[in-house]
Amino acid sequence: MKNNNAPVGVFDSGVGGLTVAREIMRQIPNERIVYFGDTARVPYGSKSKETVTRYSRQIVRFLQTQEVKAIVVACNTASAYALEEIKTEVDIPMIGVVRPGAVVAAQTTSNGKIGVIGTEGTIGSRIYSHYIKEINPEAEVIGKACPLFVPLVEEGLWQDPVTDEIAKRYLTELIDIGIDTLILGCTHYPLIRSTVGRVMGDRVTLVNPAYETARELKEMLGQRGMLNEEAAQLGDNRYRFYVSDAAEKFKSFANSIIKYGILSAKIINIEEY
Repeated sequence: MKNNNAPVGVFDSGVGGLTVAREIMRQIPNERIVYFGDTARVPYGSKSKETVTRYSRQIVRFLQTQEVKAIVVACNTASAYALEEIKTEVDIPMIGVVRPGAVVAAQTTSNGKIGVIGTEGTIGSRIYSHYIKEINPEAEVIGKACPLFVPLVEEGLWQDPVTDEIAKRYLTELIDIGIDTLILGCTHYPLIRSTVGRVMGDRVTLVNPAYETARELKEMLGQRGMLNEEAAQLGDNRYRFYVSDAAEKFKSFANSIIKYGILSAKIINIEEY
């Protein structure tokens, strides 16, 4: 197996997966990370299964060249469409962001009514419903596509009246149904968690798959004896960031949510992989 000091690969369609990377940094601080954001081809949520799977394959090939010891698919759409297929093609352990959140939601709900908000691709795939019903067959899973949330987050409008208004429009239906648990089924959404929580009210438990995925990664690496036990040295380049376009915009956004100082984001031609 690869050495324990090897990095963990994390990829997303753009910047949303940084919420997953941030949780990994918090929960397993010794781990190195190679992050790839497919900023040239974002968003994935409106693309076909075939296209998302092809993109994901290219990114996995790139991460393999970085000698990663595990891969986190930090994108709900790619987790829904591509993860199971690609897992069978590589000898590196891979996890996605869907199952960890689904497990927690299934265990958390009291009334069996679970809401999922996400991109059109994630909601259309019914992947959360599939995993939840494996654990809790009686659960009622209500999906709601919220396509405007991603651009609002990427524009930095996290605490803005326009985001509040859009959230109310999207979420009223879920409130009326009486859900008691809501999965933030897109990695951008933790950044507007306070807005969603305010609209949904205290009776609804929000599940953050980014947090749960980092927990699952830690557990998996521990079980396989792959945790990095060495603390980083001063000046150690622990976190490396790659994108397919718009490096400066990515870097600016990354620095707004990750407080470790993203020194650079390197552009690579992902179509070559």
